[in-house]
Amino acid sequence: MMRETKNLEYKESISSSFLKTVSAYANYGTGTILFGIADDGTVKGIAEPEKACLDIENRINDNIDPVPEYTLSINKRNSVITLEVMEGLHKPYLYKAKAYRRSDSATVPADRLELSRLILEGQNLTFEEMPASSQDLAFELLETKLTSALHMDHFSLDTLKTLELYSDANGFNIAAELLADKNGLCGIDIIRFGETINIIRDREVYEHQSILKQYELSLEMYRKYYQYQHIKGALRECVSMIPEEAFREAIANALVHRTWDIQTDINVAMFADRIEITSPGGLPEGISEEEYLRGGISILRNRIIAGIFLRLQMIERFGTGIRRIRESYKDSDVKPRFNISENAIQITLPVMQKSSGLTRDEKVIYSLLKNEALSSSMLAEESGFGKSKATILAKKLSEKGYVRVIGNGRGTRYTAE
Repeated sequence: MMRETKNLEYKESISSSFLKTVSAYANYGTGTILFGIADDGTVKGIAEPEKACLDIENRINDNIDPVPEYTLSINKRNSVITLEVMEGLHKPYLYKAKAYRRSDSATVPADRLELSRLILEGQNLTFEEMPASSQDLAFELLETKLTSALHMDHFSLDTLKTLELYSDANGFNIAAELLADKNGLCGIDIIRFGETINIIRDREVYEHQSILKQYELSLEMYRKYYQYQHIKGALRECVSMIPEEAFREAIANALVHRTWDIQTDINVAMFADRIEITSPGGLPEGISEEEYLRGGISILRNRIIAGIFLRLQMIERFGTGIRRIRESYKDSDVKPRFNISENAIQITLPVMQKSSGLTRDEKVIYSLLKNEALSSSMLAEESGFGKSKATILAKKLSEKGYVRVIGNGRGTRYTAE
């Protein structure tokens, strides 16, 4: 029997506590509740399951507002009842005036921010479509960039309507506010560290200004520390320690895909050997970590802002940013790393290097992982090292950015980036 998960819950008996999980599944994703199974997976069954189904149905209909879509079925062999609750369109789905969500295998109340997002989703709106806090906005930088990129002859309020930044009913929206020359919103905090994080060599905070300007200033900071001029004879060549294309894509992704309803900055930490870009907000609903890393699929959290960046050619196509970052490191043995959590996405861009920086034993493991993903046991068998040594070497290569870890526990595999 499977253990409980985010989308699967066991109930040994029927009590109103399951209604919190009904709310969570209706709000955040289809899930299943199995009645007649203990927490440890032991099958107990439900007495008089037909009568129990009617009880479950009545409890949902009387206590969840609005009533979500669901199905009930009975396993005739063991009297286990399956309740499948579908994610609904009319969010939030409330139980006793509260919305709930799943946190791993537990059900917890949604906080105020999550409730606000559910209300917007139920109205088929996003945060960027909400009215701006200020309607006194100017767009000189946006006008300059659009005129150059699209060869426009005229920039007016109609232009802003076409770009979905303004409507007669609500005026400017938050997307417009983010693109305005001046605003009251957060932005990007960039720190250049020294030998340790206790030593700060440089710091710039770009807030209360257009995200287009924030993008430009971030690139200037990057060029200051990760590009230099190399003179070959009469020629002067610009050398990038970290691919500029990768940094551009990472910053653009952070601005376009972050959650803007969280009042905190995008953090860019610059070190001698890497840049770490941390963007508030995890993955949008409907996209898995695997799909995000593979690229090609883009569920837009901020559709209007993404459209502007696309028109200005600051991004190429939706869903290709991660692939472009990876491609820019094709000639480097050390690769970018992606750390995805529920509340943030961090992209680490290492200084490009060849495998000469590896020890002899690390090179052995790295060469084996270039062709296929292997477990620590398989690495030990192929390399001749002990399993413990092979595991330690693989983890060190992961820390250095040469190797990516797939899965966890006994299913853990390692593969070259």
